[in-house]
Amino acid sequence: MTGLDVRSILSQNIKRFREVRRFSQAELAFEAGISIPFLSDIERENKWPHPDTLAQIATALNIEVFELFVPPTSAEKESHTVISQAVTEILAAQKKAAEDIVQKYAHIESASVKSPA
Repeated sequence: MTGLDVRSILSQNIKRFREVRRFSQAELAFEAGISIPFLSDIERENKWPHPDTLAQIATALNIEVFELFVPPTSAEKESHTVISQAVTEILAAQKKAAEDIVQKYAHIESASVKSPA
């Protein structure tokens, strides 16, 4: 295992734990007391955080620091992928349903705006 492998595991785990807890980057950054761009850089393997920052991130995620460095098992990777795909599909379906509703009732709003009171 190389230093790059460790950095990759760290960034993947931060993102995975963040998504499991349904935190946005902004929410995790706020809870950990770091900036959003810095968290984004860590997740993209562009920055290496100070040990104190790792402790802040782990605390915000309600995990121990060592868990950030444990390589995910194949099952965890697969489960994360399946869950991510399911969430993406659900969000797309919700967006489509909302657009359909707006389209369906748009004529009512435009009619009420046009008619004098």
